[in-house]
Amino acid sequence: MAPPTSLCDELGFAPTRANAVQRAMQRVGMTRAGSWVFSRTLYRVDRPLHRWSSGRITVPGIATGLPVIMLTTTGARSGHERTMPLAGIPDNDTTPCDILLMGTNYAQASNPAWVYNLEANPRCLVGWRDRTANAVAHPVTGPDERDAAWARASSYYAGFAAYRQRIDRRHVRIFRLARA
Repeated sequence: MAPPTSLCDELGFAPTRANAVQRAMQRVGMTRAGSWVFSRTLYRVDRPLHRWSSGRITVPGIATGLPVIMLTTTGARSGHERTMPLAGIPDNDTTPCDILLMGTNYAQASNPAWVYNLEANPRCLVGWRDRTANAVAHPVTGPDERDAAWARASSYYAGFAAYRQRIDRRHVRIFRLARA
């Protein structure tokens, strides 16, 4: 077997698209009320559920078909490791395949903490199902590259397009995770 050439290869990250029922459930997460509830509850359930199921199960993965990765970063101020379940979007348009992270924070007013952690220390650990891999986060900065990332992310979860319209007072950070 050939050695992995990309982060997607190393993790075996090849998520499937959401089915019709999952797309219907995504519409709940797109709303202001759904975003508010999910931002305060999902990560509390997903971390232990992910651990208990050996990486096979996350609530958004089952309910909405979103590919959820576990991102472990080093705290920008504390220096402690922090693990968060996040929607990881395969960027198959790049060679090798990288993973996109959108710092939308469910369209909330502030950036998620993991954004600051990656800006302070771009080295991180990515978990997908029962595999982990070291990665490096690169900010997505150019307008064309950012537009492509938004389009790619929205093709997996229509909520990203809704979030983009609702977030008007802050710059959404986007990162491309590449194999370290």
